[in-house]
Amino acid sequence: MYNLVMKDLKLGVNPWFFTLPVFTGALMLIPAWIYLLVPLYFCFITVPNTLGGFKSQNDLMFSMMMPVTKKDIVKARITVIVILELMHLAIAMIFSLFTFRLYPHMNYYFFAPHLGFWGLCFILLAIFNIVLLTMYYKTAYKYGAATTAATMAAILFAGSAQWAGIQSPWVNGIFYGSGANNTALQLSILIAGIVIFIALTLIAYRIAARRFLKVELL
Repeated sequence: MYNLVMKDLKLGVNPWFFTLPVFTGALMLIPAWIYLLVPLYFCFITVPNTLGGFKSQNDLMFSMMMPVTKKDIVKARITVIVILELMHLAIAMIFSLFTFRLYPHMNYYFFAPHLGFWGLCFILLAIFNIVLLTMYYKTAYKYGAATTAATMAAILFAGSAQWAGIQSPWVNGIFYGSGANNTALQLSILIAGIVIFIALTLIAYRIAARRFLKVELL
């Protein structure tokens, strides 16, 4: 499985997509911007172009000729996607540290990049993963409908979360009011987001692997 992951990272993924997280992460430096767009750019740009690249390279047939199982192929591809997702979030988190230093007295209308905000980002990507992977591995090469549905699901979550943050007094208190400075509360939201991300991605893997086993490629 390790060799499959390295094959995807070195041959399948365009090197540009290892640089893109720096550019999207730098958007965190825009004062009081809609920061939920940063993880969404991964959904808009990286995934459809990467899956399209795999298809154009006929990577699936190449992988099937290797002495590996279908489950390993699915696991490797999901591992690559998760690596890219974590790169996007980790680099954006680093930039967000400078955001607070550059604008210490900024009044945020949209979510500020506190720890709880990153928990929401993990949940956003978890939703994206479970929709994308379960749909994509019905065929493992038709990615258009899967990426569109997954991106729409992620946008719906982001929009709903931001709307609740503005309109709901309870959610507003957590992300804008006294809760924003409550480190324990913010950390608990982040941890919950990470747990949801891991859980939904593992569920997506199980469903995707089961569906891919039924796919006839030859």
